[in-house]
Amino acid sequence: MWSRNELKETAKSRISRNYWKSVLAALIFSVLCGGYGLFGSTGGFASGFSNSNSSEESGFEDYIDEDYLDEDDADEDYLDEDDADEDYLDEDYDTVDEEVDMILEDGPVTFFFALICIVIAIALALVLIGLPLNILVFNPLEIGVSRFFTRNLKEEAQVKEVCFAFDRCYKNCVKVTFFRDLYIFLWTLLFVIPGIVKSYEYRLVPYILGECPDMEREEVLDLSKTMMYGNKWKSFVLDLSFLGWYLLNGITLGILGVFYLNPYICQTDAALYLTLKEQYLRGRKTSDL
Repeated sequence: MWSRNELKETAKSRISRNYWKSVLAALIFSVLCGGYGLFGSTGGFASGFSNSNSSEESGFEDYIDEDYLDEDDADEDYLDEDDADEDYLDEDYDTVDEEVDMILEDGPVTFFFALICIVIAIALALVLIGLPLNILVFNPLEIGVSRFFTRNLKEEAQVKEVCFAFDRCYKNCVKVTFFRDLYIFLWTLLFVIPGIVKSYEYRLVPYILGECPDMEREEVLDLSKTMMYGNKWKSFVLDLSFLGWYLLNGITLGILGVFYLNPYICQTDAALYLTLKEQYLRGRKTSDL
């Protein structure tokens, strides 16, 4: 049996002996694998209209021929012209009022529809960019970081271990982690809780690949599932025990995470893997006897 306090004490001890390399390894993983996301700029669609009232000033000489119109006729024409202008302005204002009413009625619907289209477009772009990066780059980095902190429990690990999966059985590592993510995703589609359970079942996959990168997919997934049997709830409680640290990390704007929390969590998870591995090997020896 294992306890959270033992794992955390082991993690603290090992980090202090190889502090800066642990910080760098955790930072590489958090920046490259956790530092991309939806950087959306909140924008809006502003639709407006402008009314320009232009008045054409023209002299009476353009419209009045003194040879044919006397002053009374000119006054009557001026009054008729003024009435025509008023009718035109009334029609103009009525048209503007109708346009305003249409904008007020259709504006929210148009804005909402356009906003949905933009969100969908951004989401698709992120999927098209993020999915290949996750499969080909971030998952192998996860294996390398897991290997670094596992080796750091026994010796002073080197930062180059982070790139381990790119040099050793890269295709197999990509394939195994791809199916791990796929299974978790499919289980999550059923309900959220089965997806969470599966994520804990396959929690040890990157650590197993960090030590045995050529192991077949079925073996890796089954081995992780076997080692996590009876330990999923305790692992969940272990994760919850870092909740206070996450709150402090938020208060420090992520500074605490860079210099302490991230390597602390990574090293604790590696200590959990090593403990469960030893339990599994002891169980196999006992069964063989």
